[in-house]
Amino acid sequence: MTMTFNQFLCALRARYLVVVLVFLGMVAIAGVVSVLMPSKYTASTSLVLDGRTADPILGSVLPSQLMPGYLATQIDIIASDRVAQRVVALTQLDQVPVLRDQWQEATGGNGDIRTWIGTILKQQLEVLPSRDSSVLKLSFSGNDPNFAAAVANAYARAYIETTLELKVEPARQFAQWFNDRTKSLREDLELAQRKLSEYEQEHGIIAGDGRFDIENARLADLSSQLVQVQGQRADSRSRHSQVGSAESLPEVMSNPFIADLKAQVARLEAQRTQMQGRFGVNHPEVARVDAEIGSLKQRILTETQRVATSLGTTTRISAAREAEVAEALEIQKARVLEMKAHRDQVAVLRRDVENAQRAYDLVTQRLAQTSLESQSQQTNVVVLTPAVAPGAPSSPRLTLNLIAGCVLGLLLGVASALVFEMIDRRVRGKDDLLQLKNVPMLGVVPAAPGRRGGRFFSRSATA
Repeated sequence: MTMTFNQFLCALRARYLVVVLVFLGMVAIAGVVSVLMPSKYTASTSLVLDGRTADPILGSVLPSQLMPGYLATQIDIIASDRVAQRVVALTQLDQVPVLRDQWQEATGGNGDIRTWIGTILKQQLEVLPSRDSSVLKLSFSGNDPNFAAAVANAYARAYIETTLELKVEPARQFAQWFNDRTKSLREDLELAQRKLSEYEQEHGIIAGDGRFDIENARLADLSSQLVQVQGQRADSRSRHSQVGSAESLPEVMSNPFIADLKAQVARLEAQRTQMQGRFGVNHPEVARVDAEIGSLKQRILTETQRVATSLGTTTRISAAREAEVAEALEIQKARVLEMKAHRDQVAVLRRDVENAQRAYDLVTQRLAQTSLESQSQQTNVVVLTPAVAPGAPSSPRLTLNLIAGCVLGLLLGVASALVFEMIDRRVRGKDDLLQLKNVPMLGVVPAAPGRRGGRFFSRSATA
């Protein structure tokens, strides 16, 4: 059966005592609880996490888009067991007899007391990031204001030391690894240098010498000489093949002695022709001139044969020279190829040395860098505002609790009145009569003057 708003108001007015009693009861309970609850004090400290500052060693800067994730990570670190146990060590809470007795009673002496106390401390810790900034607010609540401030400051110190350890410990491990790696790389570099030195000493190779260029130039010169000698040999062989017509050889035609003999023959032949016309063919003078001409022609023939013979000698000399130059060229080729092979092997060994040197330099550089990081005592966390002992308790808050008691009491009072009304439903107006079946409403009695809630019947419609 539904209830209208007028019925709701009528029920509240009829059962206002229930509402008032429940309301007063809840307010009283809130006041008593606030008075009886132990006072808690909350101390807060602020930390600045400057993730955008360049690393003094690496020079790197944290991108701005990674800052939310960075702050969330730092909040998780603050709330971690590692930081809590360090707080216990800093405040020496594990040495407090009362806490040791409570730990013995709760765990029977099993486990680590620092872990147990740290778990309790984390329950009273609250870490909140500031909006649009890199500031974290760290709050700790306790029964004693000085204790709350001490623990809050210990949390800030433990967090700073932990972040420094998280930064330094990996650097120390890397530094040790790089140090071990440096030793092996140094041995590799020394081995590569020793191989290169031994190979150069074995084959008499001097770094940076120009012998290879000299040998290449000598090879080119021998090649030119061979071509030249081969040309001379071909020319002399061609001329030697013309021995049958030796008089047409250039050497014969250009020979001054033969040319002089031919000139003498021509002069004597001209003289003979004159003498034959004067004295006749059988004259002794003509015979003498003929004898001289025959002697000169014989000398010309002898000289021509000598020149032709010298051409054969030249051909043989050219052939011998060609063979000698060809042999020298082959020897020079073998020498150049050998030097090239040595040069290529030296290049390979030098490349091995360069690669070993590069790897050694890289690891040495990383070793120096990680060594600096492992010795770093700088962190990007700074305490902005240290915690101080609060002057007033943070809980219980009497005013807030009373307001909450009033609101809750009012709601519970109204709910209680409705529950009683639903259990014992009564007719409190015409709306209640209209909901009754087969019951006619004859009229409504208005309230009497001066009487609250009273009504007089007046004529109304009949059902």
